[in-house]
Amino acid sequence: MRYIEGFKEGGRVSDIYLCKHKQSAVTKNGKSYINLVLQDKSGTIDAKIWDPNSQGIEDFDSMDYVEVMGDVTSFQSSLQLNVKRVRKVEEGMYEPGDYLPVSGKNVEDMYQELLGYVKMIKNEYLYKLVSGYFIEDLDFVKKFKFHSAAKTVHHGFVGGLLEHTLSVVKMCDYFTKTYPILNMDLLFTAAIFHDSGKIYELSTFPENDYTDEGQLLGHIMIGLELIGDRIREIDGFPTKLANELKHCIISHHGELEYGSPKKPALAEAVALSLADNADAKMQAMTEILKGAGENSGWLGYNRLFESNLRKTSADTSV
Repeated sequence: MRYIEGFKEGGRVSDIYLCKHKQSAVTKNGKSYINLVLQDKSGTIDAKIWDPNSQGIEDFDSMDYVEVMGDVTSFQSSLQLNVKRVRKVEEGMYEPGDYLPVSGKNVEDMYQELLGYVKMIKNEYLYKLVSGYFIEDLDFVKKFKFHSAAKTVHHGFVGGLLEHTLSVVKMCDYFTKTYPILNMDLLFTAAIFHDSGKIYELSTFPENDYTDEGQLLGHIMIGLELIGDRIREIDGFPTKLANELKHCIISHHGELEYGSPKKPALAEAVALSLADNADAKMQAMTEILKGAGENSGWLGYNRLFESNLRKTSADTSV
């Protein structure tokens, strides 16, 4: 199989891919065409069917596996596929594992590392809360291990939620060693839980799209409910501690315009917000540069970074 990450401008493609998205559109001249997003485990690529009524363009829908023949072109410094032929294929003609983007890190190894931080939590109430989900609730653990952290932007792959959470916890570990004002137990608990609501905000692969619950509530509120439900089951859980943990969760996006109901008011909330933002943006940059392939020029304006981006020069001595 020829994976999307290996596409090069000018190349011809003939293989099976997952049609992640399909939408009809019209050019400025009034001509109909179709926008597609094709996916395999190495990534996604935008594709166009400029003549939907031509011979060789058969019926298919979003989330179908399709055999595609087309040419790789470049538009605004990004590769895209000009589709000449496409047809839906049946089960048995493809291996589903080839089409799901997967973390480059071992999921079980990452989870064991995360459990190492869980076991460092000394506060009995916080430990009961975390272990109740991440050790005892096997259904939750299964979902958490294999979920993505986002539909797009960063960590949008199987194991992405776990990879992101572990990175955030490790940054918070550094913060606690550098800034003694931080309460390690509170910060670790908040970091471990901060994006837990995403297992209900987003559907599982291959869809990996927003659920009704996700659209209506968002992962911050869903995560808050997950914590609140379990806290009420733990006898004697201190109200002040519960409120401080909840504050860290609802403020972890840092700004009201980014979806947080409150801005950080505790040192631990500030630390969590910084760690979350740092890992999300560095992973997003990693994925953008990887998607650029061999393109070493400017990649165009990016809304997340509000800047025109490019790769660092290979030879920094020049």
